[in-house]
Amino acid sequence: MTGTYLNFLWAALAVVAVFCALIWLGWRNRKRRQAGVPEPRDVPPELLEATPQAAAEGMVIGTVKGGQYLDRIAVHELGLRTTGRVEVHPAGVAVFRSGVRNIFIPAEDLTYARTDRGMIGKFVEKDGAVILGWRLGTTDVDTGFRPRRADEGRALVQALNDLTEGETTL
Repeated sequence: MTGTYLNFLWAALAVVAVFCALIWLGWRNRKRRQAGVPEPRDVPPELLEATPQAAAEGMVIGTVKGGQYLDRIAVHELGLRTTGRVEVHPAGVAVFRSGVRNIFIPAEDLTYARTDRGMIGKFVEKDGAVILGWRLGTTDVDTGFRPRRADEGRALVQALNDLTEGETTL
């Protein structure tokens, strides 16, 4: 490589480094702004071995502020996209996420569940994503889940419908 091409390479690497730094600063500032969002509950140990009413494996799309599909919750790793498993139990919903902390949504905090086309950068076919609406302290949030199999997704929404006593929409 000649010196000219090396200079272009260094300039391109510098631009990429600046963009990465700006992304990191934005995520850090988002976490600061959301510092008041309480930490979600851990999955109770008794649910780890219990048989769920319904379960599905797939992708946990992430958690956003209620109804605002582009406003991720950055704190407590809630906005991260991971593979995982969602289980519906009489006590609530257990969300098992690979690589990050599992969360538990108590039945009394669950406000609705419905299907949609997706959220925060993950959009799929009609009714391909299950959206769980719930309260995290005083904050209304939505958690998206993309089941691998459509029949598991339908069973999951039906079990959520039973759990919320009809407040859930399909």
